[in-house]
Amino acid sequence: MNQFVILVDFRLKPGAKAAFLRLINENARASCREEPECHRFDVLAAEKEADRIVLYEIYKDRAAFDAHIRTAHFAQFNEASAALVAEKKVTEFVLVCEGSAA
Repeated sequence: MNQFVILVDFRLKPGAKAAFLRLINENARASCREEPECHRFDVLAAEKEADRIVLYEIYKDRAAFDAHIRTAHFAQFNEASAALVAEKKVTEFVLVCEGSAA
């Protein structure tokens, strides 16, 4: 079965980046530590767009992602970060080739 990938593109409110990064980094670490079916959770900062953060997440399957969004750490992040976000775009993918795999 192909893995489920989610890309989340955040545009933050001016001045919100430091607080947002504290929250999302904690959520990413908890996801990788506590969810065995979360295979990757990267937090990316755009070099030339100060208020843009992108998440790249890989899960075993859609059910694993659905379980992720029911966790306490996700709920805490989602509630605490809402006031910091100006815009959020979510795109779902299926991983068809992992270039680094042997």
